[in-house]
Amino acid sequence: MAEYSLQPIEVKHVSTKYRTIKTRIPVPESLPIFQALQKSEPRSMLGMPPVVWERAEDFTVFDKWGNRWIDWSSCVLLANTGHSRPEIRKALHAQIDQGLLATYVFVHEKRARLTKALQDLSPDPAAYKVFLLSTGSEAVENCIKLAKTYALEKSGARKRVIVSFENAFHGRTLGAQLVGGIDALKKWIGIDNAGFVQVPFPDGYRVKDTSFDLFRKTLDAANIQPPDIAGVLTESYQGGGADFLPIEYARELEAFCRAHDIVGIYDEVQAGFGRTGKMFCYQHYGIQPDLIACGKGLSSSLPISAVIGRTDIMELYAPGSMTSTHSASPLCVAAALANLDILRHEDLVDNAKYMGDILLAELRRICDKYPEVLPIVQGKGLVAGVRVFDPVTGKPDGPTALQINTVCFQKGLLMFAPVGAAGECVKIAPPLCITQEALREGIAVFEEAVDEVLDAR
Repeated sequence: MAEYSLQPIEVKHVSTKYRTIKTRIPVPESLPIFQALQKSEPRSMLGMPPVVWERAEDFTVFDKWGNRWIDWSSCVLLANTGHSRPEIRKALHAQIDQGLLATYVFVHEKRARLTKALQDLSPDPAAYKVFLLSTGSEAVENCIKLAKTYALEKSGARKRVIVSFENAFHGRTLGAQLVGGIDALKKWIGIDNAGFVQVPFPDGYRVKDTSFDLFRKTLDAANIQPPDIAGVLTESYQGGGADFLPIEYARELEAFCRAHDIVGIYDEVQAGFGRTGKMFCYQHYGIQPDLIACGKGLSSSLPISAVIGRTDIMELYAPGSMTSTHSASPLCVAAALANLDILRHEDLVDNAKYMGDILLAELRRICDKYPEVLPIVQGKGLVAGVRVFDPVTGKPDGPTALQINTVCFQKGLLMFAPVGAAGECVKIAPPLCITQEALREGIAVFEEAVDEVLDAR
C-alpha cells in the first residue's frame, strides 16, 4: 500500500495554462486537516497523494492555497465527462428545486427515462432490462445473485460455481471480494471457496498462455465441469492495470457460456461509458454479455450503478423482492441523465479514442527509453497502466512506481496511488473531456518525472 510523506518540501514552482504549484508540497496549512482525519477516520482512507481538494473543473483540480493540477485520476475512473460539469450541476439544482430527493422504489418520471436510456445502450434493447443501484460493488453482487438464481431455476443445485479471474478486483463487499482474484483481500472472510473459483487471466505477460485452452485445463484440474458453472465473471479489462482480454479468447469464452447455458457477466464499472474509446469495453471484443455491471462513469459525480441484463434473467424475482433503498435516487438519476447527454452531444467516446491513441503512443515512446524498468504499457482509450520493475531482480517495483507518482504530483500532475499486486502500476485515467493541449502537457510532465526518477538510479 502506498504511503505518502506528510513532510512539506520545497518544489519548483509551476505556472502554465493548466498547472499551478506555488507552495511547498504538501501544503503546510493543509496538515491540520490530515491530522484531524488521522484521529477520526481509519488509516485506510489516507492512501492518496496528500492534497486537500477545494474544487475541480473539467480536467483540473484545485486546492484553496492556489495550487492546480491536471487530473489523471478522474476520481478513480468516475469523472468521465469531467468534474463539476455545469450541465450536471444545473440538473441537480433543478431536482432539488423540484422538491424530490428520495423515493425508495416508488416511481418517479426520471427513473423511467434513465432505465430506457440504458436499455437503448444494451446489446439488444428488445431483450434487455435495467436495474438501478448505488455502487459498483452492489451491481456486481446483484449479478452474482442473478446468475446463481438463474442456474438454480433452470438446472438445480449442482450448477452453483461462479468462475472469475486471478488478480481481478470487483469491489470491497463480501460477495465482490469472494469473486475477486486477489487472495490478500479475502483473508478477513475466513472461508476458502464457497462456490467461487478463479482461473488465470490471459494478460500475455504474467500468464503467457493466452489460449482458451488454459481456461478449460484450469477448471478440469479443479474437477469443475461445465454443468457445475452458474456464471463466468470478468472485468472487461483488469483494473489492477489496464489488461485486456485477447479478442479470440473473449469470443471463445462467450461460445463456451452459450453452449452450456452459463451466464456471461462483464464488470464494466471502471470501463463503461466511453472510457476505452467505445461506450462499453466489451464492444471491443465483438461479444454480447448476459449481464453487465455498470457504475462510476454513469453519472461522473453522484453514487449510482446499474445492472443491464437479459430480460429472462432480470425477471426472475417477483415485485418487491429485488430492490434497493436508494435505487434510482432522484438526484443521482438527474446527474446520470445529464451525464449521458454530455457524452453524446460532445462525442466524448470518440474523443477518448482519439486522445487515447496519442496517450498510448507517447507512453510507449517514454517507456522504450527504460525497457528493463518500464517494459509493459497497456491501455485503450483514456485508461493506461505503466508497470514498473526492478531491473536487477525482475520483480514488480512498487517503491519506484510511487516515486514517479509523487514527483508527478509535485509538478502539478495528479494521479491516484499506484495499483497492482505490488503497487507497481502507475495508472493513468484523465477525464474524457481533456483537450489535446492539456493531454500533451500532462505527458510532458510524466516524461520529466520518469526521467528524473530513473536517471538518478
